[in-house]
Amino acid sequence: MTTERRRYIRPESLNLLDYLIVDEQGRPSEYSMARTLNVSKGGILMETHIPLPKGQQVMITLGLKEQLIDVMGRIVYTSSSSGRHENGIEFFHVSDNDKRVLDNYVAAFHKLHAGDIAHYPMSTIHRDHP
Repeated sequence: MTTERRRYIRPESLNLLDYLIVDEQGRPSEYSMARTLNVSKGGILMETHIPLPKGQQVMITLGLKEQLIDVMGRIVYTSSSSGRHENGIEFFHVSDNDKRVLDNYVAAFHKLHAGDIAHYPMSTIHRDHP
């Protein structure tokens, strides 16, 4: 049996976002749209139409209800299947204001789905990435 390595529960949540890949020199590269598959205080799982390189930094503008937040993250997990590309993003920079919005969003989601999260089936959590 594998051990859950995540620091945060990531309930399923579909939100639109745009992202910009940033190269090693900090220059902007690929820009596109995507959607989240789940959101936590520490990162997201996003679905893209193209594969993204693991280890790459991304600037993300994420729509959470009626608010937009900007975060910087690193791609720590990638998977492709049937033309779908899933990318695990670990946040490494979120402004204090955007962190409050994100924390409030996650807390509201947890409150709304408290019973579901208490009985969250471990089989639906991806154990092979943070």
